[in-house]
Amino acid sequence: MTVRYRTASVEGLDIFYREAGDPSAPTLVLLHGFPTSSAAYQGLIDELSGEFHLIAPDYPGFGHSSAPSAAEWAYTFDHFADIVETLLDTIGVTRYALYVHDYGAPVGFRLAVRRPDRVTGIITQNGNAYEEGLTPFWEPLRAAWADPSEANLAPLRGLLTPEATRWQYTHGVADTTLVNPDRAALDQAGLDRPGGQEIQLALFLDYGSNPPLYPAWQEYLRVHRPPVLAVWGRHDEIFGPDGALAFARDVPDARIQLLDAGHFALETRGTQIAALVRDFLRGLSD
Repeated sequence: MTVRYRTASVEGLDIFYREAGDPSAPTLVLLHGFPTSSAAYQGLIDELSGEFHLIAPDYPGFGHSSAPSAAEWAYTFDHFADIVETLLDTIGVTRYALYVHDYGAPVGFRLAVRRPDRVTGIITQNGNAYEEGLTPFWEPLRAAWADPSEANLAPLRGLLTPEATRWQYTHGVADTTLVNPDRAALDQAGLDRPGGQEIQLALFLDYGSNPPLYPAWQEYLRVHRPPVLAVWGRHDEIFGPDGALAFARDVPDARIQLLDAGHFALETRGTQIAALVRDFLRGLSD
């Protein structure tokens, strides 16, 4: 199935997105995490586009979208949700399931809370919405949220190095020869663009806005009961597997699959995840 690489103007920015599949088929919107882009979903798009309509945008500052400086543009998760919502309106996508990973979760849950009528289901792949999912990885970030001093920002800068980016892909993976090193190299190239580190630091600090919203996201799940598939790399040291199990508290029939994988589970379990997603999406149209 052909993948088209498109750009739309949103708030005066060029927002890049990948699109594949028949627009009359059920739509899945794929929201990427840090430090990657919609490129993370290329394989999944190839697997699913024969049956479903796929949309995968790049947020501002990521991938092929515009990257104004952090001084010029407010890099917040609220603003990312605004951009994605407007993009979907612009291209006429008004009913869709969500696939969220990492940063994609706070973007996607904001969209779901704003327009619950639009969301047919949620697939969360290491995309957190519960305090239980926050591991010790977050302790330096919590310190910076409380006091964004240079001393507290220094450890966060360490998360932007090539070593840290490679770690995101390889930790929790039993056989790291399965991890394509091109993925981390591509992500690092994005981080190393002029102004890229300041953009990411702004987002690290704004991530502190997300845990206080967890109760509202959980209420959305309890009230609207969207079908949920939580498919999680059980060895993720960023968002632990307890974050996946917690979804069953608010959506008792949530489907939870813990895989032998790390944070970027698609890299080593892509075929397995594609099969789970395909089965889940077929169930939405039954």
